[in-house]
Amino acid sequence: MSVIVIEFVSLDGIVSDPDGSGGTPGGGWAFRHGPGTVAGDKFRLGSALDDGVLLLGRTTWQLFSRIWPGRDDPFARRMNAVPKLVVSRSLTSTSAWENSRVVDGSLIDAVKREERDVIIAGSVSVVRALMAGELIDEYRLLTFPTVLGTGQRLFPDGGPRVDLECRSAERAGAAVLVRYRRAAR
Repeated sequence: MSVIVIEFVSLDGIVSDPDGSGGTPGGGWAFRHGPGTVAGDKFRLGSALDDGVLLLGRTTWQLFSRIWPGRDDPFARRMNAVPKLVVSRSLTSTSAWENSRVVDGSLIDAVKREERDVIIAGSVSVVRALMAGELIDEYRLLTFPTVLGTGQRLFPDGGPRVDLECRSAERAGAAVLVRYRRAAR
């Protein structure tokens, strides 16, 4: 089992509001580069998506649950079929998106119990909780040639030290997909 973080990230490390749905002044920065850069399996998830579980915070789940169920391309079918765990204290129903359920109890314990690969999309608060618990094995970052100057960063000031190894880097439209694994300890 691996815990894999997938994020759209600006050149200066910002991950907030890449699609503009948050209404922030700089929002929509990733989607300005066109659908060829953001559509489909840009994170090269492959079998991890087929055999794993998607872990989402409430806000990301609510956004995705409005988008993915209405799509029917091959990648959308995979996103709709994957089991989804939702981290939320307030969500009362997950019926808007098939195969979704709220995490019972501790997020850390739920991830430690999981036997499948865990893929976290967006959901920075979830990512940071798992960073603090030293549970993240891999980061797949789609880095866009945009400098925002402000917004929520993936790796916050004062966060834990993380040593990573670059596994691959490839151009993906206007962006670059970089895969980092946790370095051997």
